[in-house]
Amino acid sequence: MSKMILIIEDEESIQNIIRAFLEDAGYTVVLAADGLEGIEQFRANKPDLVLLDLMLPKIDGFAVCEILRKESHVPIIMLTALDDDDSQMKGFDALADDYITKPFSPSELLARVDALYRRLSFSKRDEGKVYRSGPFALDLVSRTCTKDNIPIELTQVEFMLMKVFLENKNVALSRAMLLNKVWGDDSNSEEKTVDVNMRRLRMKIEDTPSEPKYITTLWGFGYKWTEE
Repeated sequence: MSKMILIIEDEESIQNIIRAFLEDAGYTVVLAADGLEGIEQFRANKPDLVLLDLMLPKIDGFAVCEILRKESHVPIIMLTALDDDDSQMKGFDALADDYITKPFSPSELLARVDALYRRLSFSKRDEGKVYRSGPFALDLVSRTCTKDNIPIELTQVEFMLMKVFLENKNVALSRAMLLNKVWGDDSNSEEKTVDVNMRRLRMKIEDTPSEPKYITTLWGFGYKWTEE
């Protein structure tokens, strides 16, 4: 797959550091210094992944994320100095795939980007494969998910979570295991990232999200896909 990354960040010093690390790692980088330019560059270049700062001129990162998500399922990693839970929840509610707080090391960011790319690159053995469970069908070629033949719009991370669950039906999966399988064991993402994405996934697939039938919580441990 191609490896183009759009960095939407208004601090030039941070732009340059991130760009240098990503280009040294083999990625092609496109830059934008404010929210409006970020949207324009996204539409013009169609990147494979977006690094999105939250505190941007003209349009903030939350609004940019919502606009991009309406147009694409491209993975979005939010970058911000806001490390409180409310800000992180708002970021995930805007359908970001991951969240990293400033200050961060370039190597930490690169690890998360690499991990996400690895999870997006399905191996040859997955070609033509369709996972099924009850009313659900997950097609790895078309990258679509349906419930009772009705399409469900999933982000890249949500799609990967569904793939892990349908590969491990009725198997208890710890939060650490899910982090490893979806975000990568070197991504440095926190376990609460799993919980936030799980809450969002339940809103899309469960008949009654407050009383989940398919994704069962194993308190103090993780989650399980329940198939009767």
